[in-house]
Amino acid sequence: MLMNHFYEGLTEAGCDEAGRGCLAGSVYAAAVILPDGYENDLLNDSKQLTEHRRYELRSIIERDAVAWAVGIVTPKEIDHINILNASILAMHRALDQLTVRPQAIIVDGNRFKKYHDLPHTTIVKGDGKYMAIAAASILAKTYRDDYMNQLAEEYPQYDWCSNKGYPTKKHREAIRQYGTTPYHRMSYNLLGDRQLSLQFED
Repeated sequence: MLMNHFYEGLTEAGCDEAGRGCLAGSVYAAAVILPDGYENDLLNDSKQLTEHRRYELRSIIERDAVAWAVGIVTPKEIDHINILNASILAMHRALDQLTVRPQAIIVDGNRFKKYHDLPHTTIVKGDGKYMAIAAASILAKTYRDDYMNQLAEEYPQYDWCSNKGYPTKKHREAIRQYGTTPYHRMSYNLLGDRQLSLQFED
């Protein structure tokens, strides 16, 4: 059972991102504020759920949340500022769009930059511990999957319908054969033939 709150008595937004390790496509993040005392036994880290269950839960989260939003950072921006900064920027953009202002923020992972004057806490594997982060992970993942499925129609040879831009063997072979698209992250090790630079490590 996931926990409801980290900051007791404060309106808390949970944040998570999707697509950080991908070779192509934008990075997506979501911010979610759930009602006090919210309960949903099905909520979990999006990676632990089937695709069908994620989309089922997305509708429930959007219906039940006090506020929710999705933030996006493009491949060009990722190349310019690096993926760690881009992931945090995507979370900040999601927070910017919330219709209710949170009083505190909880974030999946171990890195975050201060958002205005709000207290924040980073929680490793937070999407498997706190409901609001789990909800954010589901929104970020499903909205990014929708986006990659759209791109796959434009560029079917990269198998983005299946791999969603992650570095699978088939994806890398397609890059070798067809080259890159405007959606590839050019600062990444696209062919897997050299070590990723430290700026992309967590």
